[in-house]
Amino acid sequence: MRTKPLLLLALMLPLCVHAGTPMALGAGDVAALLKPPAQGERIIALWALDCAYCETNLQALAKLQQTHPQQIELVSVATDSIHQQDAIEARLKAADMLAWPARAYADDTPERINYLLDPQWGGEMPRTLVIRADGSRQSFSGALSPAQLQKIGSL
Repeated sequence: MRTKPLLLLALMLPLCVHAGTPMALGAGDVAALLKPPAQGERIIALWALDCAYCETNLQALAKLQQTHPQQIELVSVATDSIHQQDAIEARLKAADMLAWPARAYADDTPERINYLLDPQWGGEMPRTLVIRADGSRQSFSGALSPAQLQKIGSL
């Protein structure tokens, strides 16, 4: 009877360890991040330390994920260098985003990661990538409007 809660805890522990603390995202990691989830949607929220609208966008996406916890997986990706980990983590904390997995660029050529994530992306911030279980993708540039959030949330 106690094995189910222990198994659940064991499966969730890696997610808890990675939540909030930015992990390095190199070019070799992008394919796994873009892999369609088993169900629902994975939302990749791209943001930067110098982006004025990014914090509000992250918070809106977090609220959306909390409304659909079984259908939406949220991952924040700072386009700043992982060497700025303390500043990135502080910004995530200020935005109340420490509960979600976070990544930060770890490549000498960040433009390469930008291209691997989304070849159509010109670098504007914030950028939101939605990857569905069926393999379809959608992307949004700029702060998300309520209509766009509703479209993302209507699974």
